Amino acid sequence: MWKFDLQDLEELQPMINRLNDKKAKLDSSRPLPNSALQRIKTDLSLEWTYNSNSIEGNTLNLQETQMVLQEGITIKGKSLREHFEVFNHEKAIDYLYTLVKESYQLRGIDILSLHGLVLRSIEDDFAGRIRNGGVRIVGANFTPPNANKVSDLLDELIDFVNNNPLGLNEIVLTTIFHHKLVWIHPFFDGNGRTVRLAMNLLLMRRGFPPAIILKTDRKKYYEALNQANKGSYYKLCLLMLQALERSLNMYINALPGNSYGDYEPIASIVAEPDIPYGQEYVSLLARQGKIDAHKEGKDWLTTKKAVKEYIINRKRIR
Repeated sequence: MWKFDLQDLEELQPMINRLNDKKAKLDSSRPLPNSALQRIKTDLSLEWTYNSNSIEGNTLNLQETQMVLQEGITIKGKSLREHFEVFNHEKAIDYLYTLVKESYQLRGIDILSLHGLVLRSIEDDFAGRIRNGGVRIVGANFTPPNANKVSDLLDELIDFVNNNPLGLNEIVLTTIFHHKLVWIHPFFDGNGRTVRLAMNLLLMRRGFPPAIILKTDRKKYYEALNQANKGSYYKLCLLMLQALERSLNMYINALPGNSYGDYEPIASIVAEPDIPYGQEYVSLLARQGKIDAHKEGKDWLTTKKAVKEYIINRKRIR
């Protein structure tokens, strides 16, 4: 059933290759020191919980989210629901880690379990249960399928990603899964958080770190999903690659003697006299995935090495 026109993803192949190279470097360095692994895992889980909840409207900031999770503090002026969303998301991540292994095959029961944890003590009547009625999504350019079709569509999608009949790259496959699960919209509430958890289950089973879509990219994220509804996966795949590269960089920077260099704000790099480009142009290269870069909040970071390599490669092409 699942058919796609993926020709517009061809120009993302260099970026996909770059991420695969980084993953290979990470794989060759395993096992990583336990102290570094635990620190990165804790940092990623915090950012994952904060950003995924914030995309859905939770108003706790990053520091408040950390205080709730790590110190058990109740934040004055914030709703009980928002506190439960934080606790629940962390529990869902913990459950996800128990599933991750190379031979893992996605199961419907695992998606339902993740959803059940996301909505625990918030919407107990709907937690872990497929919707039995229609839904509409504000701002979306589509209407989710009839509730009677949801179970079969979910089974077909799970079969598609487990068997990968088109032989797709794992990142592209995960991007398609992400969009299609949003499109099916299997639950009355909690779809976004559950989708982003399940997509990372697919990435992590292949040895990638979780890809965390940032709150600052919320508008871009929804626009990318709307583009996917029209058949174009370019923007959503680019966003996924950018999120994944950021997480990969966190791991690689923890490696002894890593050769990828120090990431700096683009403004600092273009101030160097031997860099012929301005901040606007280098920022565009970063957004397009043409140089090794990642986003921290609203700022793009890259390395001088990455910009120099782009200059050299561009001269070769000429």
